[in-house]
Amino acid sequence: MVIDRNGKVTEKSGVQDRFLKKMYTTRAGRAAISALINPKISCICGKILDSRASAMLIPLFIKANNIDISLYEKTSYSSFNDFFTRKIKTEYRPVDMDATHLISPCDSKLSMYFIGEDSSFMIKNTRYTLKDLLKDEKLAHKYEGGYIGIFRLCVDDYHRFCYVDDGKRSHERRIKGVLHTVNPVANDVYPVYKENTREYCIHRTQNFGDVIVMEVGAMLVGRIVNKKDKCTVKKGQEKGYFEYGGSTVVLIFKKDTIIPDEDILVNTVAGYETSVKLGEKIGVSIY
Repeated sequence: MVIDRNGKVTEKSGVQDRFLKKMYTTRAGRAAISALINPKISCICGKILDSRASAMLIPLFIKANNIDISLYEKTSYSSFNDFFTRKIKTEYRPVDMDATHLISPCDSKLSMYFIGEDSSFMIKNTRYTLKDLLKDEKLAHKYEGGYIGIFRLCVDDYHRFCYVDDGKRSHERRIKGVLHTVNPVANDVYPVYKENTREYCIHRTQNFGDVIVMEVGAMLVGRIVNKKDKCTVKKGQEKGYFEYGGSTVVLIFKKDTIIPDEDILVNTVAGYETSVKLGEKIGVSIY
């Protein structure tokens, strides 16, 4: 269930959710999943969606997902992936530039969790540890007592993401894995966030401390497109994008650096994901 910032439920289980539930909860479905989560399959799908022929899918996708194409910089595209990674006009994603305000890095469905003293947290009845997520026990311990934000992107969301503050960032670290869907139904069966392919950097922000910024690939998303090198960045500056499919951005904060907005915490505890947009305030700094 997804809820907006005004408390209105905006999304219920649809055809895709019912299909994925059958795939992940039946013997035949899980047999098919074992093939679909292979990164090689994602690579093949990516090549197909890069082809000129794939542009034929664009009108169908626009209609099925009620996408207002006038919001974007281009109106014609050379392939489906060219369309899927389209850039929105800046006026439609204003960035809250108050230095003390934490912003959402992307359009997404957000859940915010407290990180316990054992560096663990719960997502939909599945316990995760930062050690499993980061493959780095020493780094994980530094974030005990902080917060982790899970920003889940659906296929109809805008698939570019930005930096949440001014600062400097490290090199990207890539962790190889498989490519489960990030739909919540999959998390009931597999610990997707510690199994999926992902990469992360440390963003040394001016106002929120050292923030771990992670991108998680998902089914049929073989390519997380990021700038890999160390550099100085600005709040609202584009960090990268995902090619076709649903996917996830994860932000991890140290203890005593942020206070998430109350509605987001309340919604998470109640089992709702909160619909947020790129550049929108989602918390405040106490750093």
